[in-house]
Amino acid sequence: MDREWNDNQPIYRQLRDRVVAMILDGVLKEGDPLPSVRNVAAEYRVNPLTVLKGYQELVDEGLVETRRGRGMFINVGARDLLLKGERQKFLAEEWPRLYATIQRLGLKPEELLRSGANGNASPAPNHAAPTNATPDSPNLTSSNESKKEER
Repeated sequence: MDREWNDNQPIYRQLRDRVVAMILDGVLKEGDPLPSVRNVAAEYRVNPLTVLKGYQELVDEGLVETRRGRGMFINVGARDLLLKGERQKFLAEEWPRLYATIQRLGLKPEELLRSGANGNASPAPNHAAPTNATPDSPNLTSSNESKKEER
């Protein structure tokens, strides 16, 4: 997990989002334990109550379960549940904006597929390639932060 915090969102929410990204990326799998509240608090220099609040959101969402005396563990089906929610969110919030941009730029499906297949935009004649063809999802902070650093 990245140790930088941004001011746009509470730290507990950023912690929650980082765990979600780790689940989606396969870093944390079903049955895996979450790092202890004390360890996370010490390592990232935040209040243990902040970490607990972030973890509690994961419990409330059914992604994590608490095992008394043992810690918190990723629930079976957590990744599938997250994927379903992220897909719905993408289709409802991000896709309409992307689709409008695609239409505005006159991009063709072949260009988009070719761009995605080789990892960079190769414009067709008389078409400008977008500088940011793939938007960053706000819920995938750990994997997207490295993409931002590459740019």
